[in-house]
Amino acid sequence: MISKIVPNIPTVIVLIALAVIVILIVKKMMNDKRMGKSSCGAGCANCAMRGKCHGAENKRSENE
Repeated sequence: MISKIVPNIPTVIVLIALAVIVILIVKKMMNDKRMGKSSCGAGCANCAMRGKCHGAENKRSENE
């Protein structure tokens, strides 16, 4: 078993590093979602989906 892993150590290290990065990205996205942050990077003024993705938030602010 060990004799098959030793030649592939660089591949194993890269796979572990990529898995850690993906886990951290997903965790950050989940935390942002829980805190109500938007996943888009720009403002909604020129977005084609501006009435769809933040619909509930926009309706609340318009009614106030």
